[in-house]
Amino acid sequence: MASALADLQIVDFSRVLAGPLATMVLADLGAEVTKVERPGSGDETRTWGPPYDDTGMATYFQSINRNKASVVLDLHAAADIQRARRLVAGADVVVENFRPGVMDRIGLGFEELATANPSLVYCSITGFGSGAGAALPGYDLLVQAVGGLMSITGAEDGEPQKVGVALVDVVCGLFASVGILAALRHREQTGEGQRVELDLLSCLLAALVNQGSAYTAAGEVATRMGNGHRSVAPYDLFQAADGELVIAVGTDEPRARRRSGLLNEHRARRQS
Repeated sequence: MASALADLQIVDFSRVLAGPLATMVLADLGAEVTKVERPGSGDETRTWGPPYDDTGMATYFQSINRNKASVVLDLHAAADIQRARRLVAGADVVVENFRPGVMDRIGLGFEELATANPSLVYCSITGFGSGAGAALPGYDLLVQAVGGLMSITGAEDGEPQKVGVALVDVVCGLFASVGILAALRHREQTGEGQRVELDLLSCLLAALVNQGSAYTAAGEVATRMGNGHRSVAPYDLFQAADGELVIAVGTDEPRARRRSGLLNEHRARRQS
């Protein structure tokens, strides 16, 4: 059975999590992804351990880089930059997450590449966009703090808490894959490539969903509630005699069905 993206060629200059996750999603759908890594160390997550697998490779790297081929290029060397240009000449998609301006300075920016390849889809991922804050490092923990996610995560009487995985990177990577697919659809209809730009902070703000709209539409500032829910109850972790119990009831309908089921069961027993 043919894969959905089997004819797609992607060159991935991104590192760590958001960009690699986006290209992995597309690779899982059949795209051919070539990952460009620096000499010596490669992607930083190759050394982010423990844990390591039996071969000594960090499982962090494995979690976001399956189904990819890797090439080593030194983007400080003119010869390797030329190799990179040849690599992207026939590509459908380029993904990068350097600071704004880095790819332009080495001749691999969108404008220059799109001149040679007008159908190219070019995805740029940054921490805080290309305006104010463009030079700031875009680490997931920093964005969770700046974007407010930590302020609504953790015990009610505890300190702000980060989520247990790099959730901002994951959300941004998924948004990036959607944006790339939308740009490819546009290209299919018009023949024109596009630039897709995302930043971690904007992706987090979009992912705050009901907490964000509570502030923007109702002026309510969310607070930490542990495992509770500000709009739904019961929706929490409860201590039982033999351990912890989670109860999540989003509407009255499940309770009504349960009561109806118990009533019918009681009637059946009486009739028997």
